[in-house]
Amino acid sequence: MNAGTGIPRQGRPWLGWLGQGLLVAALALAAWWLVQHALGELRARGAQAGFDIFDDPAGFQIGEGWLAGESTHALWRAFLAGVLNTLRVALPAILLTTLVGTLIGVGRLSRNPLARGLSTAYVETIRNVPMLVQLLMAYFALTHLLPDAMEPLRLAPGWYLSKGGLAFPWPVFEAGHAWPQLSLPEVGRFNVTGGAAITPEYLAVLLALSLYTASFVAEIVRAGIESVPAGQVAASRALGLSGAQQLRFVVLPQALRAIVPSMGNQYLNLAKNSSLGVAVGYPELVSVTHTALNQTGRAFECIAVMMAVYLLLSLLIAAAVGGWNMRVSRWAR
Repeated sequence: MNAGTGIPRQGRPWLGWLGQGLLVAALALAAWWLVQHALGELRARGAQAGFDIFDDPAGFQIGEGWLAGESTHALWRAFLAGVLNTLRVALPAILLTTLVGTLIGVGRLSRNPLARGLSTAYVETIRNVPMLVQLLMAYFALTHLLPDAMEPLRLAPGWYLSKGGLAFPWPVFEAGHAWPQLSLPEVGRFNVTGGAAITPEYLAVLLALSLYTASFVAEIVRAGIESVPAGQVAASRALGLSGAQQLRFVVLPQALRAIVPSMGNQYLNLAKNSSLGVAVGYPELVSVTHTALNQTGRAFECIAVMMAVYLLLSLLIAAAVGGWNMRVSRWAR
């Protein structure tokens, strides 16, 4: 109870929201003032400044991704293509990281010495080699060690891997058909045609991001599982649950409370590490920013937009992980 008014403290949740709203507004106002001050200083020194450059033609092409761009398109469209390419590699990498990291983390606690040894070797090797080195190694392997596009490796029916990338079946809409038809890749005289394909640059970034971050996720999963009291495991064993059932119904639901917050940090690192794609020519946000900066000479505007995008992306990931953590906390009660 609040002395003086008799109103319970939990009866005023709007006060917390008001305080947070005022804080966000103050930070936004401060950021706006800093940007305007910087632009004013640049103009005072005789330099062109302003975000109107994003309406000008980009002057360069982006041939890969969900939103391919021509040189005549506006610069803002090129930046949007870079953002989409960042999401295009970061989101699948998060899913793959979670899967691989969980399997490796569980493997580190396995009673099988081979599985435990291989999982430990993976973690100790991958996490102690810089991700940039692993990215360059993956790109070298994909572009130099694989066969040419006219003689690709056949991974499965309709799946081909070569120096040109990975080709796989993909549904396409054709005139006269109400439902999409499956387009299968075919090996031609010079390359693989049909279906869909992803470039070796994309594959290298996806593999490096996923496998590198998975080594840290594995340690988080291992520590979370070990934080579950031994009595819980003994009780589930006494009820006759198998090892897989113990892990699924007893251990993991309780371990998630310790796992999820730390996983969020790794997801944030993964999204920001996608910027290393510039090293192999993948047209993500940093690569587009670097090219736009060279084309326009407007370093402040280009870097400011890039920073704002990464900040927004990090806040969205943090909010999503926070919501996931709240659900996990309710499940484990």
